[in-house]
Amino acid sequence: MKLNELLATELNRLKDTKTFKYETALQSAQGGIVRVNGKEVVMLASNNYLGMSNHPVVVKAAIDGMKKYGYGLASVRFLTGTQTIHLELEKKISKFLKSEDTILFSSSYAANVAFFQAFTNEKLGFENYKDVIYSDQLNHASIIDGQRLCRAETTDRKIYQHGDVADLERYLEEDKDKEYRIRMIASDGVFSMEGDLAPIPRILELAEKYGAVVFVDDAHGIGVCGKSGKGTAEQFGVLGKVDFTVGTLGKAIGGAAGGFISGSKDFVEYMRQKGRPYIFSNSLPPPVVCGSLAAFDLLMKDKSIVQRLHENTAYFRKEIKNLGFKIIEGTHPIVPVMLGEASIAQEMSNALLKAGVYIKGLWYPIVPKGRARLRAQISASLKKKDIDRALEAFEKVGKKMKVI
Repeated sequence: MKLNELLATELNRLKDTKTFKYETALQSAQGGIVRVNGKEVVMLASNNYLGMSNHPVVVKAAIDGMKKYGYGLASVRFLTGTQTIHLELEKKISKFLKSEDTILFSSSYAANVAFFQAFTNEKLGFENYKDVIYSDQLNHASIIDGQRLCRAETTDRKIYQHGDVADLERYLEEDKDKEYRIRMIASDGVFSMEGDLAPIPRILELAEKYGAVVFVDDAHGIGVCGKSGKGTAEQFGVLGKVDFTVGTLGKAIGGAAGGFISGSKDFVEYMRQKGRPYIFSNSLPPPVVCGSLAAFDLLMKDKSIVQRLHENTAYFRKEIKNLGFKIIEGTHPIVPVMLGEASIAQEMSNALLKAGVYIKGLWYPIVPKGRARLRAQISASLKKKDIDRALEAFEKVGKKMKVI
C-alpha cells in the first residue's frame, strides 16, 4: 500500500474522533470576546487565563521590544542569541518563583523534553548507574515524550495512579533498598484535562522520606494558582521547595510562546550545557521576551488580576452546577463539563458556538471513552455579563439537547 493510501485509510478511521478542525478559526485577537465566522462570541476555550494575550500594556511592550531589539535573533543562545532582555526575564522569573535560577526554552514542551533527556542519559560521574522516575498516570504528553527519551538500560519508569499518594508510596517503599542513582517524582501541577491539582505537599513529604527529587510542570498553575499567581506551590504554601519547576509563557503569562525551568544555579548551568532543545533551538524572539517581561510586571504589581480570575471561576463553577450540569469539582479555571459520549460533546460544542459561546469538546483518545466533556476555561478578561451570556447559552442548548 502506498503512503497516501495509508494516510487516507487512517484519516477515515479517525473521522469520528478527529479533534483538530479549523472551521472555527479566530478572526480577531485573543480575548474574552472573539470574532468567529463574522460573529462576536464569548471565549471559553483559551489558556489566556489573565487576559494578557491582547492586554494593551503587553502588546505595547512587544512592539517597543521589536523596534529596539529586532524581530528575531537568527541564532541559538550560546552564539549570538542572548540579549540583555533574555537574562532579565530569567532573573525576573527566578525572583517571582523564589528559585535560584531559570533557563528559557522555546516552549514548555521543549523544556520537558530537554529536562528528562539531559538528566537521566548522562553519566554524571557514574560509569554504571540506574535512575528511576515515578510519574503520575495523567501527566502531560510532553512529560511522557521526555521520559521516552530516557534509555531503558539506565532509567526505570513507574506510573502511579493519578493523584494517588498511597500508590506512589507503594512504589517508593518497594524500591527503597535498590541502588538507584537518582529517584525522581514527576507530576503536573495542574492536570489540563481534569482541572485538578497534584497533592504537592504530600509528594514533597514522600520525596524527603525516600530521598527523591521533585519535578513539577506547572504550565496551567503559574499565573493562575495561589493568591498572587505563583502557582500550585504557592497555593499549597510550599513555594520554593520544589526542586524543578517548569512553566510556560504561552498561557497566563502573555500567551505567546516560550517556556522555562527554574531550579538551583548548578542545575540551570548544567542544562545550558546539556539541554539539547536549548542548545540547538533559536532564542525566543525579542517581542515575546519583552511582552513576557511586561506580563510578569503586571502580575506582580496588580494583584486584582488574579483575584478577578478566581472570582470569575468561582462564579462560573457555582452557576453551571445550578443549571444542572455535572462538572469535575475543584477551584481551577479549567472546568470540565462532563457529557459522557463523544457525539454529544461534538454536537453541543457546535450548538454553543451558534448560540454565541466558543468552547471545545474533548473525547477519546484525548480522554477515556465514556468521559467526553466540554472543557470550559475561565479568564480574568471576562466580565460578569459575558459569563452570564455564556450560562444562558448553556441553559438553552442543554435543555434543547436534553442534557439538563
